Amino acid sequence: MFGLSIEKMLIDTLGESLEAEDQECALVSDTYAPNFDTHDFHADLTNELTTPPETQTGTEVTLSSGTLTFDATDMVFSAVTVTDAMANVGYTNVGASATDQLIYLQDFVTAASATAADFTVQHAAGGIFTQDYTP
Repeated sequence: MFGLSIEKMLIDTLGESLEAEDQECALVSDTYAPNFDTHDFHADLTNELTTPPETQTGTEVTLSSGTLTFDATDMVFSAVTVTDAMANVGYTNVGASATDQLIYLQDFVTAASATAADFTVQHAAGGIFTQDYTP
């Protein structure tokens, strides 16, 4: 999770909501070095692959049995050619690269590719991220 963006959303300095804002995802190569303390805008991404961003749908924030969960439908980049994607980065889509907040990075661990095919990023069954508040 990108700390600055999450902090701004939690203390409401953005006027943005994880659930209410349109969100997109971008694919990045292994040479992108995320800094979760200082990177907060889409403009901070480097080594983004040249696939069109995909809109993330079905985003929701839930709180149940002491666990806060952020989830969304799996991402499908339709009919793309992707070479050595190493991560999926989710961000808000509120206007421009300089104002779109980074939310999370989903590391693939192993490079993934596709040639003129759908490229699917499957989120974990338990959500994109969770916070357990149970003592």
